[in-house]
Amino acid sequence: MAEQDDYLVDSLVDLGFVNAEQVAGARAEARASGVGVVDLMLANKLIRPADVTQAKAAQFGAEVVQLAGIQIPDDVITIIPRHIAKKYRVVPVFKTEGKVAVAIADPSDLNTIDTLTHLLNAEIELRVASEPDIEAALNKYYGGEKKGIAEDSRFKDVIQELTEEHVEANMPGADDGGLVDADAPLIRLVNQIIVDAFKMRASDIHLEPLAKRFRLRYRIDGIMQEMKAPPKRLQASIITRLKIQSNMSISEHRIPQDGRIQSKVGTKLIDLRVSCLPTYHGESIVMRILDKEGLKLGLPQLGFFTDDQQTFERIIGLPDGILLVTGPTGSGKTTTLYSCLNFINRPDRKIITVEDPVEYILAGINQVQVNETVGLTFAAALRSILRQAPNIVMIGEIRDLETATIAINASLTGHLVFSTLHTNDAPSAVTRLMDIGVKPFLVASSTRCLMAQRLVRKICKTCAQPYQPTDAEMHALSLTADQLQSATLQKGRGCNDCGNTGYRSRFGIFEIFVIDDETRKLIYDKATASVLRARAREMGMRTLREDGIRKVLAGLTTAEEVIRSTLGDEA
Repeated sequence: MAEQDDYLVDSLVDLGFVNAEQVAGARAEARASGVGVVDLMLANKLIRPADVTQAKAAQFGAEVVQLAGIQIPDDVITIIPRHIAKKYRVVPVFKTEGKVAVAIADPSDLNTIDTLTHLLNAEIELRVASEPDIEAALNKYYGGEKKGIAEDSRFKDVIQELTEEHVEANMPGADDGGLVDADAPLIRLVNQIIVDAFKMRASDIHLEPLAKRFRLRYRIDGIMQEMKAPPKRLQASIITRLKIQSNMSISEHRIPQDGRIQSKVGTKLIDLRVSCLPTYHGESIVMRILDKEGLKLGLPQLGFFTDDQQTFERIIGLPDGILLVTGPTGSGKTTTLYSCLNFINRPDRKIITVEDPVEYILAGINQVQVNETVGLTFAAALRSILRQAPNIVMIGEIRDLETATIAINASLTGHLVFSTLHTNDAPSAVTRLMDIGVKPFLVASSTRCLMAQRLVRKICKTCAQPYQPTDAEMHALSLTADQLQSATLQKGRGCNDCGNTGYRSRFGIFEIFVIDDETRKLIYDKATASVLRARAREMGMRTLREDGIRKVLAGLTTAEEVIRSTLGDEA
């Protein structure tokens, strides 16, 4: 019998859970059957699992915690990443300055405690919980069903096959263009990476070579999440497979390459836009998932409240002029433009788009993809499509003076033009156009509306619950007690539907600046962005943060999300 078992038995006796006579009988029986004394007493129901937990805690001077009876805050759960919590079977309970209280089933596991102290860079306070309690808490807070590639039982055999020595020789090498059998484990592994990403609603798949590992991350609802990745030794084989699928040169490792993959997930056909970039430790692959069937093209789905939607519908119903949607990369500008086109797409209107690249195919719309290698730039395409006599033109992005000038001239000659710009807010779009060389009178005459937007995560409907914001959140959003009385603030506690994040899908917050005659005069006089912003506020424009606050009070998103997305925005 192990020495540790002796100490645990002594603790059980000291706490009065068993007496010396029962222990003596259990020892004799355990010796005869070759099992541990504690295990035998549990099997014979001389003691309960809760008694063992209490004895372990007493043995190390730790407290017992009933995890099922407490709700652990999200900011505490995030202290220990999912893969570490699952690996070491621990759950964070609370934190104080420099200390983290951690629930563990075996407080004698000094290796785990030392490892956590090093990983968290904090002093560990032990709490003891039963093994079933730990398991239930791990499933509740970290998710019991979501599995990484190597953890999924369907792929244990695949990983095993791929890591065996004789398979290495059959894998396509860095300079080998040979195809492999459709049932080969490598193909199944790569396909599963794509299928898992799609099922988890990821927008991007990131395969990144690091010094000692091959990292796999999915971007879900705008947030990067690390997944269990294949072994480092399979890095070259996986990258080669993806380059073959996306029609890239597998013999070229020095320059970036782009390609596309079309894949079927169940009955759905999805496109993947693939980018390959040489890095210090190998080639990095990023795949953008384009689900043509999953694109939501209605204005309400974008996140507009009724008043903003009515304003926006009026603007996009005008016969001419230019509408600019602004925001950083990944803020949903292209999706908004597609929604606009879908709303006004009728048989009596001819619509042409110029995009780089064409992300979604829209029925009834002529879409042109830029191809700079043959001279088909935004400007060249624009000149040609204007001879096609369109009513409405969409330009993926205004990047230079030539494109901007043609777009604005088109808007002044009876065309309705939609495009995007990379600026932080709506009024700055005017100064940005002037900075690239557009004359102020052209900007003033052509511009009908400027709209800035950001994407925020939506609270998961399945696990939404009432929420009271912290003092810091109330101060940051300038919320008053009166506003909270009539509000329905919510926060997701985390469930399997949302991957225990509390959020599922995203929608927009908007800043809509409608250009009037007074504003045109200011633009003509080369007014600064701050002056234009003051004028927009006089006209009743809500800032991004103010629109976000409305959606927090309506219970659609959280204060934390709005603060994160509008950092630097003065409400």
